[in-house]
Amino acid sequence: MAETTLGTIDELLEGAFDDVDDPDVRYKLRSARQLVQVLQQRQDSLDEAVHDTIDDEEIMSTLRDLGYID
Repeated sequence: MAETTLGTIDELLEGAFDDVDDPDVRYKLRSARQLVQVLQQRQDSLDEAVHDTIDDEEIMSTLRDLGYID
C-alpha cells in the first residue's frame, strides 16, 4: 500500500493499465503515470531542500505533524 497520495494514484493507474487492452488508453495511462512520477521527484526534491535549509528540529517536527514534509 502506498504511503503518499501520489503513490496511491500511481498504484491505481498501474492497476488500470493492467486491465486495459486498448493501446490508446494504455498510452494515456502510461503518460499519466510518468507525470505522477515527475511530481513525486519534485516533491522529494522540495522535501530534501527543506531538510537541508531548516536545521531546527522543532520546526521540522511541526512541519511533519502538519503533513507538509515526510
